[in-house]
Amino acid sequence: MITMTESQSKTNLKSRDETNKSPIEINLGFEQAYAELELIVAQMESGKMPLQASLEAYTRGNFLLQHCQQSLANIEQQVQILNEANQLKQFAPEND
Repeated sequence: MITMTESQSKTNLKSRDETNKSPIEINLGFEQAYAELELIVAQMESGKMPLQASLEAYTRGNFLLQHCQQSLANIEQQVQILNEANQLKQFAPEND
């Protein structure tokens, strides 16, 4: 019987998540994500998408929304650093 420690299990899940992401998703900029999200919203609001396509669009839209929110939070942190020190310091976001 093969058993994994909790840290090995987390490492496997993390590496599996990373391999499921395309290079475009890993380096997706805010503007690109926001533009794609707007397109998805417009397509869904049209009411002409089949059910399965709507579900897939919703899933992708949720990913894009989270990406945009995280990007904005990172920029907000940079602005707070700028305001407190009167200069912009390099901000390294915390990774989970």
